[in-house]
Amino acid sequence: MFSYITGTIVEINPTNLVLDSRGIGYLIIAPNPYLYQLQTEVKIHTHHYVREDQETLYGFDTKEARDLFIELISVSGIGPKSALSILASGKPDEILFAIEQQDVKFLTKFPGIGAKSAQQIILDLRGKLEKKALFVTDESSLEVKEALMALGYSQTELKKVLPKIDHTLPINQMIKQALMLLMK
Repeated sequence: MFSYITGTIVEINPTNLVLDSRGIGYLIIAPNPYLYQLQTEVKIHTHHYVREDQETLYGFDTKEARDLFIELISVSGIGPKSALSILASGKPDEILFAIEQQDVKFLTKFPGIGAKSAQQIILDLRGKLEKKALFVTDESSLEVKEALMALGYSQTELKKVLPKIDHTLPINQMIKQALMLLMK
């Protein structure tokens, strides 16, 4: 129903925040509301979740995180609470990489996700998210990706190594680190 809402954060609670948009206060459940600051103007990507007994607005800092949330809640046995705990503790690109690599151990580190749930997530989502598995979250990561693709590396090769590099390094160091991983 809503793709995103732009407004000012007027209240932050442990599980939600209130976003004032043109005089309407939206109560939005977020994976980690403490990422936001009071009285700041933000754009929150939302998912309107409707069931017989509840109607809830979930919000995320990126479109990719929202899309991953929607995919996670489509998995049998994974509800909004479990999906939020996964997104609160992990980055979307790391989660997608773990799903594609069938890394049950990584997925079970999240609260409320056991081995059976992790296997179900992998079974339901592996391959389905492949096109989304290589997120570029900032400008320097985009430059690294473009440089490596110019050298002839494929998306498939890059999605295996880009989540493993240290994205706080200068661009040339990130490229070197990625190349070392690609050479292994």
